[in-house]
Amino acid sequence: KGFEYGKQRCTAYPRFVVQRDLVDDFLDMYLPVVRSIRFGHPLAVGDDWSAGDPLPELDFGPLISAAKADELRRKVDEAVRGGAVPLHRGKLDGAPFLDGQDTSAYVAPAVLLAPPGRSRLMHAEPFGPVDTIVVVDTTDELLAQMNASNGALVASLACDDEELAGKLAVDLQAFKVGINKPRSRGDRDEPFGGRGASWKGAFVGGDLLVQAVTVGGDGRLYGNFPDYSSYPAT
Repeated sequence: KGFEYGKQRCTAYPRFVVQRDLVDDFLDMYLPVVRSIRFGHPLAVGDDWSAGDPLPELDFGPLISAAKADELRRKVDEAVRGGAVPLHRGKLDGAPFLDGQDTSAYVAPAVLLAPPGRSRLMHAEPFGPVDTIVVVDTTDELLAQMNASNGALVASLACDDEELAGKLAVDLQAFKVGINKPRSRGDRDEPFGGRGASWKGAFVGGDLLVQAVTVGGDGRLYGNFPDYSSYPAT
């Protein structure tokens, strides 16, 4: 489900930071899922299709443009040349397409382990079907890697110790943090904004965000923030 819309959503989860002791269990669960992702043209049904037959069940289609698809492929190649390990690189071959269809805007799912720190995939969300996996040993490393992009709209911590996860969440550069659950813009009982560089996406937040920033009251901005109560309302 995380690959819906080809991960072209500001609330997609493109990076997984995994405790080293759990990497094998994580990959056992994750890789079969990503290998099963289906993409292509929803009307590429083949010559033997007839009215009433089901259409292909797809998880996503093309990216927003061929230029974006080319940019994303370059970022993946750049990370691999820098030392990232390609755990999965899907191919367009075999996907359902119409005869003669232009497929330049399509990108198959890719998964990279340990992208180099200087790569663009390490510091900016790909906005496409590319996941990165980073392995850590300590909670300090966990926070550093989760905050590598200087801000996210949503993040999640999966942890057996929910009290520990709650303490770690305070230091995440994310507006909404889920403890053992994903978060989404669809959580409409809260304002929707960002922290760090992710404030660039704050203007789709709806009435609650506008009120939190402009109306006043106690002047507090809601979300995963330190105490801003001393800041004046604007």
